[in-house]
Amino acid sequence: MTRKLPPLNALRSFEAAARLGSFKEAAGELNVSQSAVSHQIKLLEEVLGVDLFLRRPRSVELTAAGKSYHPTISQAFDHVAEGTRMLLRSQGDDVLTVQTYSTFAVRWLVPRLETFHRENPTLQVRLITSQWDVDFAQQDVDLAVMIGNSNRENLHYDYLFSPKLFPVCSPALLTGGDKLSAPRDLANHTILQVYPSENDWSLWLERAGVQDVNPNSGLSFDSYDHALKTALRGIGVALAMHPYVSEDFAAGLLINPFPDHEYAAPGDWYLVYPETRLRQRKIKKFRDWLRREIESDPDLRQLRSQAIN
Repeated sequence: MTRKLPPLNALRSFEAAARLGSFKEAAGELNVSQSAVSHQIKLLEEVLGVDLFLRRPRSVELTAAGKSYHPTISQAFDHVAEGTRMLLRSQGDDVLTVQTYSTFAVRWLVPRLETFHRENPTLQVRLITSQWDVDFAQQDVDLAVMIGNSNRENLHYDYLFSPKLFPVCSPALLTGGDKLSAPRDLANHTILQVYPSENDWSLWLERAGVQDVNPNSGLSFDSYDHALKTALRGIGVALAMHPYVSEDFAAGLLINPFPDHEYAAPGDWYLVYPETRLRQRKIKKFRDWLRREIESDPDLRQLRSQAIN
């Protein structure tokens, strides 16, 4: 059956104007005049037989039909862009670009990547660290290891494990006049905050029943790794989660002062990538390897099994 498709240029103008909420901004993005965008959208409305925008003196607004039509067109362009990117990508299947948080990379992933390289010697891994979630439509990233919720459309989420939050400090803070004996004693110590995850301390304090500690009153860092290294020096108390502190615990450099107060973190760890890459060979190789590594880590295996059970 022959497809009945509206003119492509008209669809591009509509998608850009609907996404940006402006004919002028759409014209700038498409590198055409504002009148050209207006003409193309008018053409599309004539082809479809419906009004897609309400024209006001200084603004435009989607009609009900426009709001209904836009997600379909937007997703179609996303698929075209993704397919084109995959076709033209110079690295091909020889390079796998992975994004994750700097702390997870330094404290767990990087020490294990050598085993992945040995199993896949022809596949080069490029590691990107960021405290912010990846935008697959804008960034040249194949997959991400991240904590959060599986709620973004057109992405595939492979569940990894469910972390728990708990304070950690130098063993030196368990002695002396202001020693940590109970969560309320945190009022006498410097709180080491991680501002991209600033809700974590508030959540832990609420669940521990501590009301007189301001989690933003101490030092603030952009990553858990920096906060944990500061805690190692006995400067204050940081929050942690597995697998960030396994080696520090084993070496006796950090300790959990309140082992009875470990609480579920807000979100689970996932391996995330666009649904369109579900069958890519290099994605499957990394996914299978990562699952095996997690299963071989006793701390993470326990966190995974608790969630599954």
